[in-house]
Order: sequence, then structure tokens, then C-alpha cells
Amino acid sequence: MEETQLFEHWNVWAKYITYAACAAAVLTLVGYLIKLASTTDFKNKYDFINKSEINTLWIASIALIVAGGFYANSFLSNDTITIILIVRLFTTISMGLIVGVVIRNLLKFYYPFYIEKRLKKLRYKPRISPKTGKAMKLLSEEEEDVYLDEGMQAEENIFSVDYDVWVDEETGYTKIEKYSGHLHALQCPECNYQTFRVEKEEIVSAPNTNEEGELIKFFACGYCGHKSKKSFKIAMLQEGDGKEDTATV
Repeated sequence: MEETQLFEHWNVWAKYITYAACAAAVLTLVGYLIKLASTTDFKNKYDFINKSEINTLWIASIALIVAGGFYANSFLSNDTITIILIVRLFTTISMGLIVGVVIRNLLKFYYPFYIEKRLKKLRYKPRISPKTGKAMKLLSEEEEDVYLDEGMQAEENIFSVDYDVWVDEETGYTKIEKYSGHLHALQCPECNYQTFRVEKEEIVSAPNTNEEGELIKFFACGYCGHKSKKSFKIAMLQEGDGKEDTATV
């Protein structure tokens, strides 16, 4: 009798845990989508997606895996013998780990291709001027230097930071957005996964006001281990110019 009640209690609580884990997964995703929808500024939305989306999906996936494991073991009866319980437990844990590894790899190696396209659209979507309500102009690399101080230009020259400068041509209002120079992984030329990242940077020769400098980037693939290096020219240093009404993000 006691054994029967034990299994009954287990089955009930296993179902409760299943429902709770499913609710946690749904709430995690819904909370993320609400936050994303309520973020109207394109740069803030870019940063939020880049920082949170993959982690949010991973947390929701873990909750669903836990829910599946408990649900699969919520139909035990007093006829179940010890060896079967051990086998069920081992099988559940093994399947959970396998599913977790598969999902983790999908989020790490495949999902970045999709998220990169969305982030690129957000980054270059026209900004609206708060002064006129009209679309602003995105300046080219050559045009934007006049709006960047010497420190900002130095950051761009060594590729640690990339700045986008948007200008309202009617009023002169300027918005400067800051992005990491090597924030996202590239597609590996060896395995074709988007896991090719900058491992380190080395300045061979520093730029000055008379000549360009040289920077070498060392790349490594987080999946297959492929490595390579590439040389970049660093623009000559320029003296800073005056700024107009500017907003920096």
C-alpha cells in the first residue's frame, strides 16, 4: 500500500514539475518577446538581441528538456521493479543530455547565421531624426571622421570599435552609434560554420601623421580549430575637428 501511494505521489509531482517547467519556458520566451517589442530604438534592439536572444532560447530549451524528462516518468506504477526504474532514469538522463547537446550546437553553430542577418538589417535601417522626423543619412568611413574625436578614430583604426554616424542634413543633428569591431564570428573557410573569431590582434607598426600603420589579426575557429592571420592597414592619424549637435549611443 505504501509503495503504491509513493508511486502515486511521484506521478502527481512529476506532472506538476512538468507543468512548471513548461510554464517557465513559455514565460521566458514571452518575457523576451515583450521586451523586444517594447524596444523601439534600433540600436537598443540590436544590443538586446545580440546580448540576450541565444541565452534566452537556451534557458527555455533547458526548461523544456526538464519538462520532457519528468513527463516521461510520470506514469510509474507499483508493478515497476527497481531495475526498470534505474534503466528509465539512465535513459531519461541520456536522452536529455543528447537533446541538450544538439540544441546547444544548433544555437552555437547554425543560429548565428540567422541572427546575423537580422542584426545587419537593424544596424543599417534608416534612423529618424528627432528634430525633423525625417530619415537621417549614414555617413561613409571617410565622411564620418569629422564627427569622431581622436580617441574614437584611434579605436576604429585598430578595429576594436566601429562607429556609425547618422546625420540630419537639414539641422546638423548627429547620432553616433558604437559597435564592437569584431563582435560577431565570421564563416570559417575550412568547416563553413560561423565560428571564425579574432583570437588576438598585434600592431606591427603604429600609425602617425605621416604614414599608415599595420595591424595583424589572428583568427581561430571555435569548431574545427582552423587558424589564419590577415594584415590590415591602419589609417594615418588626423587632427580632430569641431562637432555639431551630437548624440552618442
